Amino acid sequence: MKTVSAKNLKRLLNIWPPFWGSGIRVTELADDWSYAKVRLRKYWFNRNYVDVHYGGSLFSMCDPFYMLLLLHKMGREYVVWDKKAEIKFIKPGRKDVFAEFKITEDMMSELKQQLETQDKIEPVFEVDITDTDGTLIAKVWKTIHISKKQKTAS
Repeated sequence: MKTVSAKNLKRLLNIWPPFWGSGIRVTELADDWSYAKVRLRKYWFNRNYVDVHYGGSLFSMCDPFYMLLLLHKMGREYVVWDKKAEIKFIKPGRKDVFAEFKITEDMMSELKQQLETQDKIEPVFEVDITDTDGTLIAKVWKTIHISKKQKTAS
């Protein structure tokens, strides 16, 4: 894992073609890697046949964030991977939508405590996608694999 600042990663993600080309923008990324906020604007090129947000764009806006936050929060002695993702569409997205990702210190303590007695854990994180009025548009669940790195013999 390369060391990059939150500020620089935010810049990179905002010009990354899959996000930029979908209308996805990282609006906040905390310096301590505890929080991210993402916006998906509604444009003519990211709506579906019935003029609402394309489901793939809704899913994409949530894809990397729990893994990225945890990679940096856990540190180099851990392996952190996306394992599984699920989305449930609640209402059609007709406006700009937002998702917020949070990793608290209590969560971090619990994860590290679990890893003291288990080789790997696969916590599930839930995120809501809401529109500008706060209406729930979709829910996403991300399962993240976390394990201690294996020591290699020298």
